[in-house]
Amino acid sequence: MEYFDILRERKADEIINKELRKEYEVRRPKEIYLGKNKLNGLAFSPDLNYVIYHIEKAISTEMTIVPDYVTESGFTKDLKARSKVGDEQSTYQSFIYDRINDTIIAIDFKQIPGTGDKPDFLRDYYHGAEAYVDTFDKPRQVVMQGPLFNDSGSHAVVVVRSLDHKDRWIMEMNPATGKLALLNRQRDEAWIGGPGLGGWSFSMGDLGFVNEETFWFQSEETGYSHLYLYHFSSQTTEPLTKGNFEILETSLSQDKETFFIIANRENPFENHFYHFSIADKKWTKITDKPGGYQVVLSPDEEKLAVLFSYSNQPTELFWMDNKAGAAMNQITKSTTHQFGEYTWRDPEIIHFKARDGVMVPARIYEPEASNKNGAAVIFVHGAGYLHNVHKYWSSYYREFMFHNFLADQGYTVLDIDYRGSAGYGRNWRTAIYRHMGGQDLDDQIDGARFLVDSRGIDSQRLGIYGGSYGGFITLMALCTNPGTFKCGAALRSVTDWAHYNHEYTSNILNTPSEDSIAYYRSSPIYHAEGLQGDLIMLHGMVDRNVHFQDVVRMSQRFIELGKDNWELAIFPMEDHGFVESSSWTDEYKRIFRLFEKNLKIPDQ
Repeated sequence: MEYFDILRERKADEIINKELRKEYEVRRPKEIYLGKNKLNGLAFSPDLNYVIYHIEKAISTEMTIVPDYVTESGFTKDLKARSKVGDEQSTYQSFIYDRINDTIIAIDFKQIPGTGDKPDFLRDYYHGAEAYVDTFDKPRQVVMQGPLFNDSGSHAVVVVRSLDHKDRWIMEMNPATGKLALLNRQRDEAWIGGPGLGGWSFSMGDLGFVNEETFWFQSEETGYSHLYLYHFSSQTTEPLTKGNFEILETSLSQDKETFFIIANRENPFENHFYHFSIADKKWTKITDKPGGYQVVLSPDEEKLAVLFSYSNQPTELFWMDNKAGAAMNQITKSTTHQFGEYTWRDPEIIHFKARDGVMVPARIYEPEASNKNGAAVIFVHGAGYLHNVHKYWSSYYREFMFHNFLADQGYTVLDIDYRGSAGYGRNWRTAIYRHMGGQDLDDQIDGARFLVDSRGIDSQRLGIYGGSYGGFITLMALCTNPGTFKCGAALRSVTDWAHYNHEYTSNILNTPSEDSIAYYRSSPIYHAEGLQGDLIMLHGMVDRNVHFQDVVRMSQRFIELGKDNWELAIFPMEDHGFVESSSWTDEYKRIFRLFEKNLKIPDQ
C-alpha cells in the first residue's frame, strides 16, 4: 500500500463506493409474504408502530356463468357471474406487525366469547336420544374489521362478525399483545342487520370516537337501530337515543358535541335531518317539509347541500343554512314540461289489519269514482332491505308512473310495505327469517282481502306483479294461495333460493346444506304444482343477479306438470335492471295486456 499507487487508488474507490451504497440504499418496508392468500384490510396505529392487517384464505369456489346470446361476433359469449349460496366460503385471519420489535402477532379468535354458540335453528335437525348440546366443538368462523383508533392511540376498537351472521362483537384490541376485550356483543338468532350496523360481514357499521375515552356505535338492542356510547373509564354503555324509530344516517360534528342525524323520527314514511346534542340529549329538527332528505354539510358546517323529494315530485338539489327553520333554496329543476303537465297522484298511505293483528302500511292509488272498474292490482316491491311506502320519490319511479296509468284506466293499485321491508325496526325486518313467502306473502293476501272488504273490489278481479323479490312473491302467491289472484306478472324472479347468492340468502335462510327446511318452503319451484291463475314470467337473459336459469328451470317444471296457464317473455340483451327503453316498454305493455285480459269486464 505504501509503494503501489494503484492499490491505494483502488482501496480509496472501494471505501467511497461502500459509503455511497450505504447512503443510497433503499430503505424498503418489511415484506410480509401472504402466499396465495389475499390482503383483506389494513390499518395503522397513529404512531405508525403497529400495522394491523387481515388476510383471506384463497378458495377455489366454482363461479357460475351467464350466456350472452346477442353479440357482435355472432358467437355465444360466457359471462362470469357469482357463486351460489352455500358454496365454500373464505376463511380469515388477522395479524399485528410490531414495527419496532419486528415481530408479528396472530390474533387468536378463540378469545372472543360465544364463538362456539350454535344458532337455534339447528334444533330442528336434532333427533338424538341424548340432550341437545347448544355449543360446537370448534368455534364458528369469524371475520375482523378495523381497528379504529382514538387520536392518541390509547384505544383501538375492532368489529368482529360471525360468518353465519348471528353475532357482532365490538372489542378493544391491544396492539402490543393482540388481546381482545369485549365492549359490546349483539346477537340475533335471525341475522345481524339494520341501519348503521352493516348488512353484511365485511362492514364495520357506523361508529367512532366522541373523545379519547368515549366511543359511539349503533345497535338494535331495543328493536330499533339507535345510538349508544361506550365509556372506557367506567366500562359502561349508555343509550343515547331511544324510541320506536330508526337512526338512518349519523355523523359527528367537528367539535364532537353534536350528532348530525337523518332519522324517521316523525313517522316511518318520511325522514328528516336533525341535530342531536350529546350533552343534554336534545333533538333539533332542521328540515321541515314532509318528504325524504339526503344531506351533505359544507366544510365549515354552516350550510347544507340537500337532495329533497316528495311522493310525486322527483329529487332536486337545494341549499340551506344549517339551522332550524332555514329556507331551502332550489338549485336544479330536472323534469320536463311534459312531465309537469300531468297531475301525478300523491298516493294515500293507509294501514290494514293482517291476520296476526298487525297493522300493515301501504300506499293506495285510486281512480276517479266515475272511472273505477272494480279491479285491483297489488304491486310487490323488491327486497335486499327496501322501503317503498313513503312520502318521497321512489326508486320504483317507473312503477309509480305505471300505477298512475293503471289508475287512469280504472284500476285500484295497492303497494305494500310487507314484513321484511325497511323502516320499521328489527322484528319487521326479520319476520321473513327461514320462510320467505311466509308472513311477507300473508301481507299480500291480507291486502287483497282489505281491498275486497273496504274498497269495493271484486274478489274475482285481483292481479299481482313485482320484480326480483316481488317476482318471487308473485310466483308464491299463484302457486301456494290458489284463487286469491286471477293473474300475475313475475319479473326477474327467484324461483329457487339455493341458486341465489351467498351474501343475501344465507342471512335469511342459512345455507341449503344446514337448513333444507327453509329452502324447501321458500322456493316456488317446489310448489309449482299449485299454480292457478294466468302467469307471465319476464326475464333478462343476461341477468347476472337472478340468473335466467331460474325461470328456465321453472318453465321445465311447469311443462312436466302439464300446466298451460303460463307464458315466458325473454329479453335477450337485458341484465337484472333493464337499461333499454324498448325493453321497459315491451315489458309493461305485456303486463298491462295481462291485466286487461283477466281483470276487466268485457264491456268496460
